[in-house]
Amino acid sequence: MRYSGIGGQAVIEGVMMRNADKYAVSVRTPEGTIETKVNRHKSLKDKYAFFGFPVIRGIVAFVESLTMGIQTLNYSAAIWEEEEEREEKEKADGKKTDGKKEKAEGLWMGLVVMLAVILAISLFVLLPFFVSELLSKSIRSIQLRGLIEGVIRVLLFVGYVKAISYMQDIKRVFMYHGAEHKCINCLENGHELTVENAKRQTTVHKRCGTSFMLVVMFVSILFFMFISLDNIWLRMVLRILLIPLVAGLSYEFIMFAGKSGSTVMAVLSAPGLWLQSLTTKEPDADMLEVAIASVEAVFDWKQFLKDGTEAAQTPQKPVKEKERQPSDFEVLEVDDEEDDEILKALDRYFDDEGKTAADGNEPK
Repeated sequence: MRYSGIGGQAVIEGVMMRNADKYAVSVRTPEGTIETKVNRHKSLKDKYAFFGFPVIRGIVAFVESLTMGIQTLNYSAAIWEEEEEREEKEKADGKKTDGKKEKAEGLWMGLVVMLAVILAISLFVLLPFFVSELLSKSIRSIQLRGLIEGVIRVLLFVGYVKAISYMQDIKRVFMYHGAEHKCINCLENGHELTVENAKRQTTVHKRCGTSFMLVVMFVSILFFMFISLDNIWLRMVLRILLIPLVAGLSYEFIMFAGKSGSTVMAVLSAPGLWLQSLTTKEPDADMLEVAIASVEAVFDWKQFLKDGTEAAQTPQKPVKEKERQPSDFEVLEVDDEEDDEILKALDRYFDDEGKTAADGNEPK
């Protein structure tokens, strides 16, 4: 599998794909057409070298993905608003209020992201922590309670994903999630990006956000188990402060796993791929068309496949002999005739030695 560098997420009746500094949202409209919007987003990693360092880049990617994800979800939801409501909003806003509208949307987006983070921390960090602390009287070991806390966290996360998968709207989002993965797998496996080729691909991928979240759960167990302070509130605060570090390390693991073909990484990635069976579903042909439209808006897949084919067909260059380094020993070049004469002389010598030994005489 060849790394493409593209990634994305499912939205309401559509798919968002991102490549380098461009991202596109393709949505199937109520009329049945595909509407695609392309935007540019320059990451902090590209603007400042500091944010490109390992682990730190993972924290940046997590925050930016969360923000962009909510923005694209809102955009896809807006397309499915009734036409009358959309027209009324456009008339009410007017051209003069565009600047104020953008500021208000930016503020609202910041509040939504903050609320999402607070809810996630409360549900998956603080709740398991306080539940495990209820066992402090019967379980004195802080490390053991930390392990139990981690198990509760994983069970909560898996249970949450399983519960929302029964919702009809979420089911369709998970189908678009499957379409996103199928398109990326199709390209990275070296196939032309068509609906028929995409259908044959798997719905799971090592670089999926679902796998990332599960890795976060496991990495947090390793970190939180060794916070052995006696003060319960200090232990709680440290858990919250360590979340960015845990996210950064998990990002590095996911990126490495996505590029690696080793057996070890395949085994370590297996739990995340299993969990994706809950967050991805088989898409229909219409959904694959939407995902393909999103890919084509930001990624030249034909050139990608061409480059891969040319690289595979290019013969390897012969390894050049290393230049002879000066040494204490001089290597003499001997031609074939001289080489034959030397070998014959050695044969005669050993024949003579053999005869001498057979006669019982000491060798000379």
